[in-house]
Amino acid sequence: MSIRVHSVFEGVRIALDAIRSNKVRAGLTILGISVGVFVVTVMSAAVHGINSGVAKSIAAAGPTTFFLTRWPPEINNCNGSADSCPWRHNTPLTLEQGKELEKLPTIKLVVSHIGSQTSAKYGDRELPGVSLDAYTRGWADISGADIIEGRDFTAEEDENAARVVLVNEKVADRLFAGGTAVGKTIRLKGDPFLVIGVYKPLANAFDSGDRGKIVMPYVTAVRRMNVWYDWMDLTVKPREGVARDAAMDEVIATLRTLRHLRPAQQNNFFTSTPEKLMQLYDKIVGMFFLVMITLSAIGLLVGGVGVIAIMMISVTERTREIGVRMALGATRGTILWQFLVEAATLTSIGALSGLALGAAVTWLLRHATPIDAVTPPLAMVFAVGGSALAGIIFGLVPAARAARLDPVAALRYE
Repeated sequence: MSIRVHSVFEGVRIALDAIRSNKVRAGLTILGISVGVFVVTVMSAAVHGINSGVAKSIAAAGPTTFFLTRWPPEINNCNGSADSCPWRHNTPLTLEQGKELEKLPTIKLVVSHIGSQTSAKYGDRELPGVSLDAYTRGWADISGADIIEGRDFTAEEDENAARVVLVNEKVADRLFAGGTAVGKTIRLKGDPFLVIGVYKPLANAFDSGDRGKIVMPYVTAVRRMNVWYDWMDLTVKPREGVARDAAMDEVIATLRTLRHLRPAQQNNFFTSTPEKLMQLYDKIVGMFFLVMITLSAIGLLVGGVGVIAIMMISVTERTREIGVRMALGATRGTILWQFLVEAATLTSIGALSGLALGAAVTWLLRHATPIDAVTPPLAMVFAVGGSALAGIIFGLVPAARAARLDPVAALRYE
């Protein structure tokens, strides 16, 4: 065992000497491995952070909450024909249908929502491209938003289309330069609206507080802002103690009646649950993993080719040394082991440098973006272990060549 440990340290020392002697070749090898490990580290951290943020956003509505839309939750490739996207002909959901569903004994809350965009102006300051979300009451309960100043709008303000809005911190900072936002009047498309609150949305990679956002009552958006409500969606929250499946069955049956569907007709609306949304999201994220694996494989392949090249050169340059070692009693297994340790050392150095750079970028993502990026320990083990394994695999050819050298011929080599 001590001989084997000594040979490991000797192989590491020789590998470091080879790096110093052949800086360019060794640098290219290490760079290839570093790129592969860097991609694995950063992509794993980013995907882990995005997964966490999306899961929190979906879970904010509650574990028994479900959603109603006129379009399917999965991605559709519509080519413009009626056959490719028949759901385009579905009649829109309506505010009245949402109110009727809320009267069901199993349902606690139904929140209607439509989204749009606008520009916000206060004095000589203007913020274009602001996201506008129109909700009925209870929107904060299902979106995970936190009202940090002022208040929410009331049901009466919604029904009467009151000109009131809540803004997020981005809008408050940009329009009021750090001053108090509540009580000020802003203009949306030229019309005045009173700011009654400032809220903080639940941040994630797709919906961060870095984007200007405004919330207003649903009826206000339709009557005052002419927001197109054909793409309205409903979020349904059952009462405590009511099973989600039972509530969904009752809601579907009621909505079919409200939309005058005969028993033989299919639903012209869609239901989705947090689990279904996460499944859809996982399919999308699967593409990120495929890209990550492909880029990592390319990096490891480049590094592996470099390992073969530098180790073959090392074998050629040290042919006489190998002959001397064999003449002094070194076995073919010892020579093979030494060169494999050298190859693994090269790739491990590349892996550690890639991990260090990846950790720095991960820290930047976590502190400069809404992504709560954290590198999973398994990803780090895979990166380092995979790099060492790549070194061993790609180092087998030159190591085997060194082990097969004839000691007499090697001693005569010049």
